[in-house]
Amino acid sequence: MLPQSPPEPLNVQGRTRRVGVEIEFAGLPPQQTGELVRDLFGGELKLVSPHRLRVEATRWGDFVIELDTQYAHPDTRLLEALPRHDTEWERQRHQMRLDFHNKTRELIGDVVTGLVPTEIVCPPVPWNELNELDTLFGALHAHGAKGTDASLLYGFGLHLNPEVASLEPEHILRLFRAFLLMAAWLRKEINIDITREVLPHANPFPKHYALKVLDTDYAPDLNTLIADYISFNPTRNRELDLYPLFAYLCPDYPDELFRNNLIKPRPTFHYRLPNAQLSQRGWGAVVEWNRWVAVERLAADCKELNGRASRYVNLHTQPLVTRMLGRLRHWIKEVRSPS
Repeated sequence: MLPQSPPEPLNVQGRTRRVGVEIEFAGLPPQQTGELVRDLFGGELKLVSPHRLRVEATRWGDFVIELDTQYAHPDTRLLEALPRHDTEWERQRHQMRLDFHNKTRELIGDVVTGLVPTEIVCPPVPWNELNELDTLFGALHAHGAKGTDASLLYGFGLHLNPEVASLEPEHILRLFRAFLLMAAWLRKEINIDITREVLPHANPFPKHYALKVLDTDYAPDLNTLIADYISFNPTRNRELDLYPLFAYLCPDYPDELFRNNLIKPRPTFHYRLPNAQLSQRGWGAVVEWNRWVAVERLAADCKELNGRASRYVNLHTQPLVTRMLGRLRHWIKEVRSPS
């Protein structure tokens, strides 16, 4: 399968837009995963810490492979801290604290290996080369990696980070509106795993917030768009996480969430919805990218986008009785229609 072209294939610099890909899975620890990535894409495998590796200098950049829990890895802030006093005794105490911290984190990683997923964070890949990255997913499955559907306990996902074609608030708002209108379709197409539905990592947006954004009179500047988003979504756990993009656009925005070290500022949408369907033949980043492209095509058609937004708002602001009667009429029409 080949990746479909988005309506706007170039970024703000006039180069082919890129897509970051992240995937979680079980059954293959970081060391073996790192070796597999190196064998597929070249580069040099380097140990960053006992449960985090990097495959450097591939054709696209660096891959990071790690256990997907911060508690299995040394805390960067502690590693970068200085001794409290410039004395030999304090320097020795500081080093002992570091050694104890590093060993503790390594032991935690040893204990949770097999209980928490391994994650691969791929470097940004040009959208028209995603089919070449997809060789990774078949190789993972062949080497024993297990995706979302392998167990009820596996709430694993694949995340896409599509680079934006424009940094203008109007463009971001159009894409966001299109996503809100197509979120139900995406969930149906993807067939979201029941475990991922229960877990909070990719929750839908609140209905009252969707109605606010889809109102065709809503025309915020960037600060208002960010302020409204924070007010209704004080969490990263949304099916389309806008915090990385907002942190990139406004790094000094005065909100504590922007200080969260788990938020990586970048000029991308952070699309968290897809399952990690490693056992499904032909599945990979291209399948999910092509679904995302459907969102971008709606966003590019302003007339269709505004029409669907108006119909959505009208439908969901009607009295409950009116909506129920409308659904009943629709059901009767379907029953009466010839098969």
